[in-house]
Amino acid sequence: MSTIQPSSFLRGALLVDAVATAATGLLVALGAFFLDGLLGLPSRFLVTVGVLLIPCAALVARLGMRRTISPNMVRAVVFLNIAWVAGSVALLASRVFEPTLLGVAFVSVQAIAVAFFAELQFVGLRRTLACA
Repeated sequence: MSTIQPSSFLRGALLVDAVATAATGLLVALGAFFLDGLLGLPSRFLVTVGVLLIPCAALVARLGMRRTISPNMVRAVVFLNIAWVAGSVALLASRVFEPTLLGVAFVSVQAIAVAFFAELQFVGLRRTLACA
């Protein structure tokens, strides 16, 4: 099966992820110089992360808006979301930066949200494949 018609659940999971990713990317890229002191994360790091998130959000949005999609593309999004969560945990555990309590909360909450999106996408893909 090379392509599938995504269920509305899967489509919604992808699109909500795309919107949240774009919003986070814009927030940290445009607000980096304000957020660096609040979060204890360097503005250069925040700008880089924010700028990288924008094309990712666009790709996930495009995937969510297609009439047919590749299950492997959805699996790749799920994998990348899981990698993002792992990277967030590694960032906090590594002590490379000294985030403030607010910074730890920010990184933790966004990691939890991304893990939730990965779960929704995984469930949505499984349900879509079961109906195909």
